[in-house]
Amino acid sequence: MNWARTSSKLQDRDGDGASAPTIDFNGGAIAYRLRTVGQEPLLRALGPPKPGTPPMIDATAGLGRDAIVAAAAGYDVILIERVPQVHAALARALERARAADRRTATAAARMTLMLGDSCLLLPTLQPEIVLVDPMHPQRRKAALVKKEMRLLREFTWTGENGNDVIAAALASARRRVVLKWPARAPLPSSAPSPTFEVVGKTIRYAVFVTGGTR
Repeated sequence: MNWARTSSKLQDRDGDGASAPTIDFNGGAIAYRLRTVGQEPLLRALGPPKPGTPPMIDATAGLGRDAIVAAAAGYDVILIERVPQVHAALARALERARAADRRTATAAARMTLMLGDSCLLLPTLQPEIVLVDPMHPQRRKAALVKKEMRLLREFTWTGENGNDVIAAALASARRRVVLKWPARAPLPSSAPSPTFEVVGKTIRYAVFVTGGTR
């Protein structure tokens, strides 16, 4: 399969002129995560990358932060984003990252961006590992949610909790599905009991082994 990268010249604006979130892989918290990638709980959930296997798929790319962490750990990653404005912001962020420092550029070089609906694309990609991070319900303390996440919600939130994409991931992944979810919230109704979980203070990764070994 041709994993050719996609790019976009769309502006970070919607039809009403509202700003889409700014995505930057070159500094701040994401730079720290890339420097300390070996400590990431995400990697315990994904398992070690295996040379020669198809890319893992981030089925709900959003701001792309978990995807670039996985890429920094050695995974080839396909990011699927269904919202054109967010896809455009990701495309520009990846272009900047490929011209950044060696660590960031090397990770970005392993990332492929696609525009589309994961529910339709996953069956055609025959993935081994799928990461799903649905847009979670609004927290009561909304003021604590960072600006870029609030903007992302404005573009993507439909009141759904990801049931369709979770079901598509479970039906398509040949090895495992990793669901990122709030640590204290019950899992979505479409999710079966996980094989195991990696739990942190605020988030957990529920892992569903669909085939092979852990």
